[in-house]
Amino acid sequence: MADVTVILGSKSDRDIAKKTIDIFNKFGIDYTITVASAHRTPGRVTEIIEEAHKNDVKVFIAVAGLAAHLPGVVAAHTTKPVIGVPVNAELDGNDSLLSIVQMPPGIPVACVGIGRGDNAGILAVQIMATNNKELEAKLADHRKELAEKVEKDALSLFE
Repeated sequence: MADVTVILGSKSDRDIAKKTIDIFNKFGIDYTITVASAHRTPGRVTEIIEEAHKNDVKVFIAVAGLAAHLPGVVAAHTTKPVIGVPVNAELDGNDSLLSIVQMPPGIPVACVGIGRGDNAGILAVQIMATNNKELEAKLADHRKELAEKVEKDALSLFE
């Protein structure tokens, strides 16, 4: 049973999804990943959401470019948190970003930066860590690693 369902609007989004998967592998998160289009295969999107609910999914991540309706369509069919990842397909990804963040009242979608599949993964882990002390500790360790890297970079800046 997967904790997170990741849906890509297109196979071409796989490089962004790879960043998410890398985070999930680091934190030991179970996930499923697939491709479905909000516009070309809306029935498939609904089926994926229904199956995820049967498997007690905790979070959805939807990666989409251009009109980027996939995260909103997912949010319309679930009460679980949905994280949208905008793709730089056109207009430097700003079209996708705005499509994801401009949701109507009552149907929110969390949105990370353009192409930031890694941040979507971290946000999903943070959501699940609200009632999981082990994940919370892993997140604290991850933050410590990030800080140590910055300190190391500062010391070696001009070496």
